[in-house]
Amino acid sequence: MSFNTISVVGLGYIGLPTAAMFASRKIKVIGVDVNQHAVDTINRGEIHIVEPDLDMIVHAAVTEGYLKATTVPEPADAFLIAVPTPFKNNDSEIPEPDLSYIKKASEAIAPALKKGDLVILESTSPVGATEQMAVWLAAARPDLTFPGPESSYTDTNIDVNIAHCPERVLPGHVVRELVENDRVIGGITAKCSARSVELYKTFVQGECVITNARTAEMAKLTENSCRDVQIAFANELSIICDKLDIDVWELISLANRHPRINILQPGPGVGGHCIAVDPWFIVSKTPEQAQIIHTARKVNDAKPQWVINKVKLAIADFLQANPTKTTKDVTVACYGLAFKPDIDDLRESPALNIAKQIAGLHSGKVLAVEPNIEKLPSDASKVELKSLEDIVNTADIHLILVNHKEFYGLKIKSEYLINICCN
Repeated sequence: MSFNTISVVGLGYIGLPTAAMFASRKIKVIGVDVNQHAVDTINRGEIHIVEPDLDMIVHAAVTEGYLKATTVPEPADAFLIAVPTPFKNNDSEIPEPDLSYIKKASEAIAPALKKGDLVILESTSPVGATEQMAVWLAAARPDLTFPGPESSYTDTNIDVNIAHCPERVLPGHVVRELVENDRVIGGITAKCSARSVELYKTFVQGECVITNARTAEMAKLTENSCRDVQIAFANELSIICDKLDIDVWELISLANRHPRINILQPGPGVGGHCIAVDPWFIVSKTPEQAQIIHTARKVNDAKPQWVINKVKLAIADFLQANPTKTTKDVTVACYGLAFKPDIDDLRESPALNIAKQIAGLHSGKVLAVEPNIEKLPSDASKVELKSLEDIVNTADIHLILVNHKEFYGLKIKSEYLINICCN
């Protein structure tokens, strides 16, 4: 096997599990991250994220000497880049992807590259990002040759192979799905793809399906855009049913009895690092063509405000029924802040956004229960994190936003219960 040392740049929800899986196969892995706290935590054999079974794998890998973390890249035979790809901070209707993290990661690993190395971009990216990464690397290391513009895509005289291989895992099941799921391998050249397959087959039991870099990038965006459109249909349906005084949960259950219908469950919007983000990469590249994808984004992005309006109406109804009380006397409870059930991930979470906006608008207390975190982000200081027992017994308005297992069978005796996410 030609990969004696593997470097994983970005030790977050994808990078750390990926690094751990390689290390579990007795391969030396160097994890790289700009977060000193994450580096120190990993080097103690601990983890800084919540993911089932990952803590045991990381502990074993560090203890046995196969995994270490650092803030500065070191020489390796393969470099996997798993850094964020957020949006630029602008007021445009269509957000513009921010590739600065990928560029910084490319420039950071460039001094450590040597002939024969493999660089794989795992970060979910707009079409063309892998080719752009090759340009950045070539500029940083003119002494090495990289895959060039499309007219010269060839394996002849290429020193460093480059490919795109998007992650396709579900938070809470990452360890299992990294091993079992198929991988899409998009090499810039045939040799780039072959080398990537060789690397991933170290632990991947699923099929490694080869395509080109652009199609691999688009495949991940397509998967999540499809989910976004399906969720938008469910969310729009919930708004329609509320207007027509129809139980959306019963309606969906009945419709799903059709053998070719599978409507998803509505919620407070769409969050996470993929589904709420990836469709914009398509829309930003092809705004005139991506009509349905763009509309789905707008529907899902508008759902949190619809939820907030429901809370405002509930507060008004409560005050009308309790004329001796003022707005300051009304306590609102939010059940769940993560972007999906049973995880600690708050990235792009519509539930967290809703709680923060309510706290900013409401003069009374806003309480929240989130079983998977110990403290709130600094920008949510107006929200009070409480236990489930505390908010069930003290709140006036109850807003269920995330269907965590801790909420199953929860009995809330209140006229002011707003159930956004579950039957």
